[in-house]
Amino acid sequence: MKVRVLSILLAAVLAGSLSGCGRSAEETSTSGESAYQEIELVMAVNGTDIQIDTQVAEKFAELVAEASGGSVTISVYPNDQLAGGNASKGIEMIAGGGVDLAAYATSVLSVIDRQLGVGTLPWIFDDYTDARTIIDSTGGEYYAERLSQKGLTYLGSFHNGFRQISNSKHEVKTPEDVKGLKIRVPGSEVYMGVFREFGADPVAMSWSEVFTALQQGTIDGQENGVSITASAKMPEVQDYITIWNYVYDSDLIIANSSVWESLEPATRELLEEKAKEACDWGRDQLEQEEEALLAEFEEKGMTVTRLTEEEMEPFREVVKDFKAELIESYGEEACSAFQITTE
Repeated sequence: MKVRVLSILLAAVLAGSLSGCGRSAEETSTSGESAYQEIELVMAVNGTDIQIDTQVAEKFAELVAEASGGSVTISVYPNDQLAGGNASKGIEMIAGGGVDLAAYATSVLSVIDRQLGVGTLPWIFDDYTDARTIIDSTGGEYYAERLSQKGLTYLGSFHNGFRQISNSKHEVKTPEDVKGLKIRVPGSEVYMGVFREFGADPVAMSWSEVFTALQQGTIDGQENGVSITASAKMPEVQDYITIWNYVYDSDLIIANSSVWESLEPATRELLEEKAKEACDWGRDQLEQEEEALLAEFEEKGMTVTRLTEEEMEPFREVVKDFKAELIESYGEEACSAFQITTE
């Protein structure tokens, strides 16, 4: 019999829809035909059905099921549907054991630990290769240490992507072009602060509400990676996108630590291995598709502006003092882990 690793919290949130599920050390069993215990794990994901985080979560589930011969399975729930579409509540659930596994961006996870946002400081990575190298060494270790203090186990990191800016008003080529734009951002001090430095009007809003808000003109634009901009169908409601790579954001695969420790060693080893494999697959996928997606944007009539290094310099100059303040506030340990220095 398969065991669902779910807690009372999840049963309460789902109003009893999964109320027959529970777990205990005695309930886990090892199949006589498999090296792995038979167990079903529940994984919450913030993104839509087709976004990169959901793709990676489903790839993770596929790899685990295949390698375990079906003994270990992962049920993926995108759109934060287990938390009613609320990402902050979703993070409370994974931290409290309401779900077993999750994939969330560090910008969102920073609600439980501000320090997790250090990797989102503006213009700290040169490119995706630079981000991969740093995160796979000291950056990932830093995430793991901080998450462990919150009862969460770090399993891997993949690209949420370099974040770009899109809007329905005009082309953005200079800092002055950002001024006055009402831009949706995650509720992170970094994103909010950066756009305030540009004189924009940053608005914290649930991602599930953004398309409608843009459609109705409640906001002018949004900032996100190319992949998410495409999967969210932003070209239907946005006329301009500027490629400026102003912030890089990671998605992290995490486990509730109490759930994690209850698993058999072989199961933990399998999950660690396949999480890393899924993360690498997701990184490659996102990197390879970006240029093709930008070409599609142009075919749909969207103006794509690619800023040169020289053109980006005035943008960096505007946020220079704010960035220095952030570096000081995050501290030497955090910034050293991501090789962040004052300029």
